[in-house]
Amino acid sequence: MNRFKVTLFILLVAFSIFQCQPTSGKKTLKTLPPEVLATIEKRIANGGTISMAIALIDSAGITYHNFGKTSKDGKAVDEHTVYEIGSISKVFTGILLAQQVLDGDLKLEDEINNFLPEGIKAAAIGEEEITFGHLTDHTSGFPLMPKNSTPSNPKNPYADYTVDQMYAFISDYKPGRRAGTNYEYSNFAQGLLGHLLALNRNNTYEALMVQTIADPLEMEDTRIALTDRMKKNLALGHSGGTVVENWDIPTLAGAGAIRSSTSDMATFIAANLGYVESPLEEAMALSHKVRHRKAEGRKVGMAWNYRSGKFGDVIWHGGGTGGYRTFAGFVKETGVGVVLFTNSSMDSSDIGFHLLNPSSQLVNVKSKNQAVDVPESILERYVGVYELTPDFMISISKEGKQLFVQGTDQPRFEIFPESQTKFYLTVVEASISFQSKNGVVESLTLFQGGQKMPGKKVD
Repeated sequence: MNRFKVTLFILLVAFSIFQCQPTSGKKTLKTLPPEVLATIEKRIANGGTISMAIALIDSAGITYHNFGKTSKDGKAVDEHTVYEIGSISKVFTGILLAQQVLDGDLKLEDEINNFLPEGIKAAAIGEEEITFGHLTDHTSGFPLMPKNSTPSNPKNPYADYTVDQMYAFISDYKPGRRAGTNYEYSNFAQGLLGHLLALNRNNTYEALMVQTIADPLEMEDTRIALTDRMKKNLALGHSGGTVVENWDIPTLAGAGAIRSSTSDMATFIAANLGYVESPLEEAMALSHKVRHRKAEGRKVGMAWNYRSGKFGDVIWHGGGTGGYRTFAGFVKETGVGVVLFTNSSMDSSDIGFHLLNPSSQLVNVKSKNQAVDVPESILERYVGVYELTPDFMISISKEGKQLFVQGTDQPRFEIFPESQTKFYLTVVEASISFQSKNGVVESLTLFQGGQKMPGKKVD
């Protein structure tokens, strides 16, 4: 198959990141700008990022930019290196839904209760039942994760969640609002959507995804179960610089189970931009349609997120599993796309956003050598457990003069003092401040992603 449509273009030398092509009205992004290169090099030098594999897509084709190794003692990564893509799987699920709509197998307005097994019924408030459309745009009312998820191995938290547990949760769950009203990101809803789409085709999610998307696009390294070749090219996941387990997501596969390479995902993004000829053109276009507005400048389609940008909306999705962080996005107006994979728990989506929208700021993640000296007697006061919500605790522990933070069902990370009361992480842009009264530590506040989250000390 001819993977790329022939596009006439004129390459112009310019001093900006984007180079205009008057014949097509699109832009090219062939190299990484200096500030991005400096950011990547700093993060790898700090040890928080083990590798970063980037694909830049435009009307001229694809270029690859690779940094780091599959592990500290591994081989250099390239466009065939395999990563867990996490929640980027959700846009695959959205396209599977769009294709079944186009095939006449179901409608976005169809109620999911008509597709669930006999005896399983999702409750609703009022007359608005939960539909396939509600599942795909995160307005179903289902929570982020089901309350009956009790992983035997928190380091692989989805592995033993069963279909029976999923059905039990659906049957017992009492929604707090009407379906279709408010946006609430839900791994459960997306996993359920993938399950229902597979049921509707009498297939497994992986087989349906491969048959519908991966095979037509010749994406041979996009699978859930690792093939022998994918195993040889796998980048090991890392958290806090330590190798961690890969995640297995059998029941909620549509929410985050896919593994892929930047080569395959570049083809996928190129197809979404219309550069690759495929039978998915209509389904992809349908998946891009805005269904719900979350906030000013923030919209959502069929799993795709929208963020306003200088050259047009950035249509994107990120992903994260135990030892991987990923980003994929594009801007239709410029015809530029970006795929960015890392095998570490440090978020690098800021680089993806900056490449698609230079007005988006790069995050200045601090290094260890910026820490100040704090007496051990003060560090000892902070050790304990802090409750941010009834379901999420933060534990602060100490080894010598080093403090560590660990959230519920999450890895442990080092934190470093920038003052006697405020500490920062090097694996992600986040910080923690401690509040005391009469010399006794009463609470902490977590600052991350523009949010301020207080937690009372309970132990």
